[in-house]
Amino acid sequence: MEIIFLGTSAMVPTKERAQSAVALVYEGEAVLFDCGENTQRQMKIANIPLPKVSTILISHWHGDHVLGLPGLLQSLSGHDYDKTLHIIGPRGTKKHMEHLLQAFIFDKSMISFEVHECEKGGIIRENPSYMISALPLDHKVPTIGFVFVEKDKRRIDMEKAKAYGIPNGPLLGDIQRGTPIIHGKRRILPEQVSYIVKGKKVAYVADTSMVKNCITLAKEADILICESTYDKALEDKAEEHHHLTAEQAGMIASQGKVGQLVLTHFSGRYKETDLLVEEAKLQFQDTIAARDFLRIKL
Repeated sequence: MEIIFLGTSAMVPTKERAQSAVALVYEGEAVLFDCGENTQRQMKIANIPLPKVSTILISHWHGDHVLGLPGLLQSLSGHDYDKTLHIIGPRGTKKHMEHLLQAFIFDKSMISFEVHECEKGGIIRENPSYMISALPLDHKVPTIGFVFVEKDKRRIDMEKAKAYGIPNGPLLGDIQRGTPIIHGKRRILPEQVSYIVKGKKVAYVADTSMVKNCITLAKEADILICESTYDKALEDKAEEHHHLTAEQAGMIASQGKVGQLVLTHFSGRYKETDLLVEEAKLQFQDTIAARDFLRIKL
């Protein structure tokens, strides 16, 4: 699993930062968290093939989080995209997508996609490898945060399997699936010759004020990606516009007991992010600031 930050600016792009977008690449596919202006170009620079995108998660429909969507759809429609693209967002997403598609000359028959809305939260996408869930946040428009959870995997302990005389083949496949086997007149349980690798968890908290769901989303995440639009001196402005300060992001990370906090979505007033990192570290020490094209492997 790899996380690639494609855009880390709030509201408007700067010379150094594009608008909000994060790619999570896992087992040959890419899940996008938001799709700000220029996302597809950032993907090309980051060497993420466009057809890898399987899911686009839209936190809310402010332009700095979705302006890259029409261009990306246009490009995918010309790439022999052979799967169904899932676009998932808050209440109103279907209506916004209808308007978006009407605004451009776009042949919908060239790409298969499904649009899903999430209003109350819960599991929004699941397959044998991972699960994505969402919860409402508090911004000026319908907004949701996301959690990507890799499912636990069972691994064979080859030394123990060898000690039991289990040959390579279907029996090990049964163990891998958690099924007891009979070998040499002996019943062997999966836990005797295998172990569980706990899946990784990535939480994405976009534009919001400080609410309980921020902490619920963050709970025990290996990585928390959290908006950090303002420093503490501008806390009143953060409250007015329903955004977080860096210190509040640190509080979420601390109370959520996360592994690492990655700040993003910085106001253009900050040429450097040292102050924001320092303020977040007052609450949670393992904090870094994202930059465009930062890559984190899990």
